Parts: sequence; structure tokens; C-alpha cells
Amino acid sequence: MAFTLPELTYDTAALEPHIDAQTMGLHHGKHHQTYITNLNNALSEHTQLHGLSLQELMKKVGELPENIRTAVRNNGGGHVNHSMFWTIMGPNGGGDATGEVGAAIARDFGTFEDFKKKFNEAGTKQFGSGWVFVTADQAGKLEIVARPNQDTPLMEGKSVLMGNDVWEHAYYLKYQNRRADYLNAWWNVVNWDAVNARFAAIKTGEFI
Repeated sequence: MAFTLPELTYDTAALEPHIDAQTMGLHHGKHHQTYITNLNNALSEHTQLHGLSLQELMKKVGELPENIRTAVRNNGGGHVNHSMFWTIMGPNGGGDATGEVGAAIARDFGTFEDFKKKFNEAGTKQFGSGWVFVTADQAGKLEIVARPNQDTPLMEGKSVLMGNDVWEHAYYLKYQNRRADYLNAWWNVVNWDAVNARFAAIKTGEFI
């Protein structure tokens, strides 16, 4: 079964003024769709892989046939990363982390402001295109990691709790070269209820 573009659960203008509607429309409808199209094309003749979920595919990327490995790494990574990205944002978001995620942040990073500072620094220092993620294990231990391009911690067997896209296409129309400003503004659209739902799923052993 071919992979398809997940629908947004909010309007492309819903994250204004922090993420502009034009960027959202292009990012979701064009960039993300291109990753999906390229991924489906790469897998089209490899029917033995068609039963794998997206997460399973990325966990096994190092075992894939060599002629499609790079295409799946780049485009499958783009699909799984963006699919996570849309779900952890929403209108009326922001504020301090809540629930079990808030408690885990306090335990592993100190204050929420300390956590945000470390996350933003990792995103700012990521050279070129990439992502900054928070991973979580089944014990609930959190870690901030940055990865280049569309690489995902799933390829290392780690579950992604949340993450921010620091490719220029995610912010350049509004923020130009001011990646740090974008990273700071992004916290205003984080949906902590959605992040807590991911955390609960990860702790039950589900890779999401």
C-alpha cells in the first residue's frame, strides 16, 4: 500500500503569527508530498517491503537493498519526521510542558527554560539542513539530539518524542536567515497534549 500525505488537523493559517500560512502550505503540501512521492517510487518494485510500516522501514534502512537505501533514508526520513512534526503543533499551543512530559523534563534537564535553551542551541548549531529531536526510551528518559538532512533517531532504534525542522524551507519566508528567532517562536505552537500522548505510547513500547 502506497504511503499518503497525512491531513493537517488545523488550518494552514492556524499557527500564525509564529509560522505563516504560506510556509505551512508549501511545507506540508509540496515538500512533504515530494518526500512521499519519491519514497513510493523507490519502493514500487520492491514488493517484499510493502508490508512494512513507515517506522519499521526506517529502523531497517541499513538492511535495505543498496539501490534504494539512500532514497528511502532521505525520503522515508522526510515522511516520518514531518508526520511527527504536524501532530505536535497546533493553535493555542505553547506554554510550559505539562503532564508526564513536564515532569520528565524537570528530572532530566532542570527547569523548562534550561530545556528550551539546550534544545534551541542544538537546533541553531546543526550545520546546514537537519532536525533537532527529543528522544525517549521506555523508562521515560529524555535526550536532545540533532541529526542532518532527514535522518531520524528511528534509524538507531530510538523513539522520537518531538522535534523541530531546521531546514530553511521550514522558516525562510518569514524568518529569512534568523534560525534562532524561528526556534524561539516555535515553542508558541507546541501542543503538549499531543506530546504527552506520544510519551505514553513510547513508554508502552510503541515506536511512533
